[in-house]
Amino acid sequence: METNRRKFVTGLAAPLILGATNKSGSAPPILGQGDHKYEAIHDWGRLPASIRYGNTHGVCEDSHGHIYVHHTVNASSESADTMVVFDSKGKFVKSWGRDFKGGAHGLHIRKEGSQEFLYLCDTKRAIVVKTTLDGEEVFTIGYPKESEQYKPGADGNPIKYSPTNLAIAPNGDLYVGDGYGSSFINQYNRNGEYLRTFGGPGAESGQLSCPHGIICDVRGREPLLIVADRANHRLQRFTLAGKHFDFIHGVNLPCHFHIFRNGDMVVPDLGARVTLLDSNYRVILHLGEDPSNTWGELRKQPRDKFIAGKFICPHGACFDRQGNIFVVEWVEVGRVTKLRKVS
Repeated sequence: METNRRKFVTGLAAPLILGATNKSGSAPPILGQGDHKYEAIHDWGRLPASIRYGNTHGVCEDSHGHIYVHHTVNASSESADTMVVFDSKGKFVKSWGRDFKGGAHGLHIRKEGSQEFLYLCDTKRAIVVKTTLDGEEVFTIGYPKESEQYKPGADGNPIKYSPTNLAIAPNGDLYVGDGYGSSFINQYNRNGEYLRTFGGPGAESGQLSCPHGIICDVRGREPLLIVADRANHRLQRFTLAGKHFDFIHGVNLPCHFHIFRNGDMVVPDLGARVTLLDSNYRVILHLGEDPSNTWGELRKQPRDKFIAGKFICPHGACFDRQGNIFVVEWVEVGRVTKLRKVS
């Protein structure tokens, strides 16, 4: 674990342009039903002309209502900044994070005392970085060399490691999912010091295949970790000590999670839908589902090929304080959708 106070923030003075939504003048589509009905506002947020999204991977909201979008940067983008911040109305506030270009992935926000911090996963550099909201680096966690599971193999080559997302327990412990590496979960204390490794590749209880997302669920009598066991097409729960607890089904290719204050949980699903689960993990409904199974090719297409009201590859999602949902997608030109709650 390395500690320093480098600053990533960049100020941009370029003119703002409005996201191309509903050029035909038609009203945004309405998704859902009953008490879970949303207006789908695609291409939400006004980007500076100098920034063009790459794959939009992570999204979160701070206590001031600012929305943070973490993206990989498009090849045509003048700016290399990967973190873009908007106010609650979609007005550009600031950007930073050029060091994360090509690797920007997991994004988690946490209030510690009177200050909020971001925790960022970089799949390209294989690191986890804690920063201030302005991008000032607090510490970096690198390769889990302390773990027996990551000792070099018989050929002397290192075990692959590429962290995708992380969760933080009430005591401050960090749980990092090695989703694009070797399918382990690595646990650290609040200072980024290594504690243990659990999980590992497989389909049996306690085993994982692409633990892409992870969250600490404090809704029950005891905190539990929920892991998006994506390639196994399920969710898996663990104790905070890393012991298998149970499985949860009703998902396809789960990417990550966020929980609203009423107990509802949103699960972005890479297979063209966003799932809402209640506090008992029962499926409430799927939003914006596209059953055509064309997402693998559609994600590479220009924006005018995207279908309003249909998701392509939801990768990250979060509730805001009003109960609206922000969804970011794994598409080459990026896509940010605000699901404005209407009932």
